[in-house]
Amino acid sequence: MGVKFLSQEWAEQIGAALNSSPEFRSAASSKSVGLQQVVKDAPEGEIKYYFALEEGDASVALGELTKPDATVEQSYETATAMSRGEIGATQAYMQGKLKISGNIMKLMQLQGVLGAMPAAVKSVPVDY
Repeated sequence: MGVKFLSQEWAEQIGAALNSSPEFRSAASSKSVGLQQVVKDAPEGEIKYYFALEEGDASVALGELTKPDATVEQSYETATAMSRGEIGATQAYMQGKLKISGNIMKLMQLQGVLGAMPAAVKSVPVDY
């Protein structure tokens, strides 16, 4: 049995998995970013969570950042597909499934970090 997708327990386990991955930590070592995520039409309604990175240390939690570098909005369907590895963030963006506001250039500089995330979190069992 896994953790419920987009729950606080899910966020904590995703953060722990990222921080315990040598590949992720290597990609993230000199990066800092605050990324607000907004998931529309989840079964519980709109869910907000964030991914923050400070010199390689990741944190993921439900809630809102005070001053995010960027905000990404997506449907629950897109968030689920991305979590399952069925679609990548770039592909979702190109298909209009992600709405990004804020510092897009900073996000573009995180390609290595974002690319290392799926492998780092694949061990976390998730229930959708």
